[in-house]
Amino acid sequence: MRKLKIYLDTSVINFLFADDAPDFKKVTIEFFENCVKTGRYDVYVSDVVVKEINETKDESKRMQLLEVIKKHKFHILTLDKEVNELAKLYIKENILPKRKLDDARHIAMCTCNQMDVLLSWNFRHLANLNKQIKVKIVNEREGYFYPLTLTNPMEVIYDENN
Repeated sequence: MRKLKIYLDTSVINFLFADDAPDFKKVTIEFFENCVKTGRYDVYVSDVVVKEINETKDESKRMQLLEVIKKHKFHILTLDKEVNELAKLYIKENILPKRKLDDARHIAMCTCNQMDVLLSWNFRHLANLNKQIKVKIVNEREGYFYPLTLTNPMEVIYDENN
């Protein structure tokens, strides 16, 4: 059986260091211990994630976040015209607000690259069942039929053997 392809948005990496949210931090660390370090999943980020991290004002935190990507040797997907156009369509269809273009790009990146799961701690815009349903409708109308699950790290840290 093939490994699931999991895309991490920026929030998942951020929560490794979220001292102000100890429960989410604990789950994120557990996800990295049980799922990333073990190679259970093929883990991806994108140049959109790297761009968001590079916009972090705190240099020390920015370096910590970039080190996570480097240390784990995540596959890095690249923003292209197809992804950008699909992201703009999600906004046009009111799935995401205009100011959340990068969140739309995360979803489009997953769609265009046939990711199985988009993991996020952003419940409002990404890890959200209603968004998943709306994205599925637009994706299928546009000819993208590969199923994409929008969820959070709690949903993937355990399997039947744990």
